[in-house]
Amino acid sequence: MPEPRTYPAGVPCWVDVTAPDLEAATRFYGGLFGWEFHDAMPPGAPGAYLIATLDGEDAAALAAGDRAEWMSYIATEGVDATATAVANAGGRVLEAPEDAGPGGRMATCADPQGAVFRLWQPRRRPGAQVANVPGAWNFSDLHAPDPAAAQRFYRDVFGWEVSADLGAGMFRLPGYGDHLASTIDPGIHERQASAPPGFADVVAGFTPSDESARWWIIFTVADRDDAVAQVEALGGRVHSATDTAWTREAIVADPAGAKFVVSQFTPPE
Repeated sequence: MPEPRTYPAGVPCWVDVTAPDLEAATRFYGGLFGWEFHDAMPPGAPGAYLIATLDGEDAAALAAGDRAEWMSYIATEGVDATATAVANAGGRVLEAPEDAGPGGRMATCADPQGAVFRLWQPRRRPGAQVANVPGAWNFSDLHAPDPAAAQRFYRDVFGWEVSADLGAGMFRLPGYGDHLASTIDPGIHERQASAPPGFADVVAGFTPSDESARWWIIFTVADRDDAVAQVEALGGRVHSATDTAWTREAIVADPAGAKFVVSQFTPPE
């Protein structure tokens, strides 16, 4: 049996969505991404936390909640210490560190501009076990109106860097590429030999924005147009579509209003 995919401290590791109607949410995401679901809560425990799997591998989760929104989690070796670091760097701890059953320990935080994220200290659940394939999480992308302030905060708390060689649109964590090479992706450095230095260390996206700061969750799809048609057929909403040099993307929402991005990889010829 292969070793689980692990995430060093400072690497986004998991995503989940809160939904007012879990049954409706499972129909939507199961139809869109091909996910299957099982409840991670023990029998008799209040509430539900549905692990979404793709081809048997943990992909994301659905939780009951009044606000419909997607959330990105960042790995840490110690939630309590990292939550203190968030506060010291000008952010806020919205929900204090607490155990999330045997899976791990978590806290909900906001950066100084208001973008909300969670900290995750893994125990039984290290994070997403499938990524970057159709139907799976691809990336978490921070949109922030003050780029310099965002860069300072995430550097101080998680050690993230923005490299001139990579442009302003990527956060990197030095050493992450080496971690991938020694675990799940032994050929990453050879495969990316022609990429700019540090590309293998990229852990998150970064987009300056005039809108309120937030983390956007991006999912890979095989075909953007097919995906947006499925979103609408399943009761969701399509907000916009964009083509870039490398992707065809759309901002969509599930039937309860939780927004996310679907992205088709379309590299130049």
